[in-house]
Amino acid sequence: MNPAERFSLAGRHALVIGGTSGIGKAIATGFLQSGARVVVAGKNETKLAAAVAELKRHGDASGIAADMREHAAIRGLIGATLARIGHLDILVNCQGMTTLKPATDFTPEDWDEVVGTNLRSVFFACQEAGQHMLGRGRGAILNIGSLSSYRGWPRSALYGLAKTAVVSLTETLASEWATKGVRVNALAPGFFMTELNRDKMAPERKALALSRTPMGRFGEVDELVGAAIYLCSDAAGYVTGETVRVDGGFLANGL
Repeated sequence: MNPAERFSLAGRHALVIGGTSGIGKAIATGFLQSGARVVVAGKNETKLAAAVAELKRHGDASGIAADMREHAAIRGLIGATLARIGHLDILVNCQGMTTLKPATDFTPEDWDEVVGTNLRSVFFACQEAGQHMLGRGRGAILNIGSLSSYRGWPRSALYGLAKTAVVSLTETLASEWATKGVRVNALAPGFFMTELNRDKMAPERKALALSRTPMGRFGEVDELVGAAIYLCSDAAGYVTGETVRVDGGFLANGL
């Protein structure tokens, strides 16, 4: 197999949860352009329809509405995806949300919303899709971590603990499933101005982020796509349990 073929996703079937905007939509677009058939999932049906219409310009795309905070919805999503495209080669967990406030102000309701979206849904999506992939003896799962998987972030206690756990989950599942043909990896994006954080980051917080990023700029979501394709392709056939940091050098920076 030549290098170009190793990086191709031609003939692969992918589900991108959270693929209706931001990082998820960029990854879904890249997968389509690399030859995959893609189903995207999101809870807002209007947003989902608009995203699918855009994605269809790049290939065979469709969408399924699902609220990933509900376990029954996760199971239903995987079932509906399999009914639609037959089998699943790739799962991307890109669902996410955040609430910024002092740690002393978080409520049990905040916990249920933030941890339920960013961690609980990721675990059960991996479990449901993983059982299918294990039965086939092949598959690739890509989770989305964060810089907060590695550093403490004031006002982001719940988001940070959930994203730290996503990296741990990635490594655990990779270890469990390595001999069964299923690879599990993650991306840890740096600062990308998406719907998740664009309006929630104060100007001074954005300025501080830029000052600590060696490249001196925010990332563009398209700059995550190559790493995502690589980790889900045959080119990464011996790569599992890894979290690739795409952060402009942020975590490598000392002073």
